[in-house]
Amino acid sequence: MPFELSVYTATAITLIVIMDPPGQVPVFLSLVGRRLPEDRRRAAWQAPLVSLFVISLFAVGGRAILAYLHIGIPALQGAGGLLLLLVALQLLTGAGEPPAAKLSDGVNVALVPLGTPLLAGPGAIAAVIVAVSEGHGDVGAYTAIAAAIVTAHIVVFLALLYSTTLIRVLKVGGITLLAKIAGLLLAAIAVQLIATSVIGFAATA
Repeated sequence: MPFELSVYTATAITLIVIMDPPGQVPVFLSLVGRRLPEDRRRAAWQAPLVSLFVISLFAVGGRAILAYLHIGIPALQGAGGLLLLLVALQLLTGAGEPPAAKLSDGVNVALVPLGTPLLAGPGAIAAVIVAVSEGHGDVGAYTAIAAAIVTAHIVVFLALLYSTTLIRVLKVGGITLLAKIAGLLLAAIAVQLIATSVIGFAATA
């Protein structure tokens, strides 16, 4: 029943490492760098909020959802990898940001790819499902997991919020260069996710 500090620490560190707040900064800036300051600030809190909702949803009913839809973690990894690859190609080919990503019209960038699958990706979802399954009905463990999820998203929010100050230094040319670098990194992450998905399918075959 008491708050499980060890569970909280392990889950929080795991999520922060997987979500990689510093690593999200280049992608975030490349996607919203040309937007108005208020749009950038809005995206900085909306993306973690979307991720928090998705991860919380899977924390509560992840196993049931995946079982009902007959979806495994490898399938999530494959889908996330394909989605990230599309975004990476758009950045590398000079689009600068996905054509549908209009922060003034539905804040799509905060939803995809920032909120998911970059933040609430297959790795974070799988980590939360495993952590909850290891709680074995202990209310203290579940409370610790919930606190860890919130903590991880606060760290992400702060990283994205304060990254907007870099735009004044980078200017338009710097943001364009950052978009190319972010596209290359996203492509590598996408390929790794797809490869992990294939390995996962092969292991269960």
